[in-house]
Amino acid sequence: MRGAPMAGQERRRSGEQKGFTLLELLVVIVIIGLLAAFVAPRYFNQISRSKAQIARAQIESFDKALEQFRLDTGHYPNSETGLSALFVEPPDEPMWHGAYLKKNLPLDPWDRPYVYRMPGTNGRDFEVLSLGGDGQAGGAGEDADITN
Repeated sequence: MRGAPMAGQERRRSGEQKGFTLLELLVVIVIIGLLAAFVAPRYFNQISRSKAQIARAQIESFDKALEQFRLDTGHYPNSETGLSALFVEPPDEPMWHGAYLKKNLPLDPWDRPYVYRMPGTNGRDFEVLSLGGDGQAGGAGEDADITN
């Protein structure tokens, strides 16, 4: 004789299984896909903005180091010596008192070297720039050049 089920217990029919139906799984997969489609573009846009901010910060530190170099030597490094003069003493600079950077020259956030020009464009004494995501002059958005 079977007794009444105890509180909190359910009777199972033989062969009955607990689980999710195919329809429930498909609904969950669709919801996850919609969330990913909504979140992913915002996430990747944030990454490209962060790279541009990193490049601007590094260029600003180069500006300060170049000004210190000029105060010590009386001039900015020429285009041939470039930014390496901030870290490695040029052979013909008796007034060099560097290193002017704490670490070796970093690459830009897109893993390319920064471009240094002396004299710079638009009447500037010098110019430091990153060519952006595409590595080409000009561009827009993530591909835009970042300069001092």
